[in-house]
Amino acid sequence: MPQIHLDEETIERLDGLRVEDEEYDELITELINIYEAEELTLFHSGDAE
Repeated sequence: MPQIHLDEETIERLDGLRVEDEEYDELITELINIYEAEELTLFHSGDAE
C-alpha cells in the first residue's frame, strides 16, 4: 500500500472527522466512497436532459 505524508492541518481535520477509534484508512475509504457517490449523482443528473 502506498504511503502518504500529511501536513499537521490535514491530520487535525481528519481527527475531527474520526469516530471513536476509527482508523485513518477506514475514514479515507469512507470519504472516497462519499466522493464517488456524489460524482455519480452529478453525472447521472446530467443524463436527464
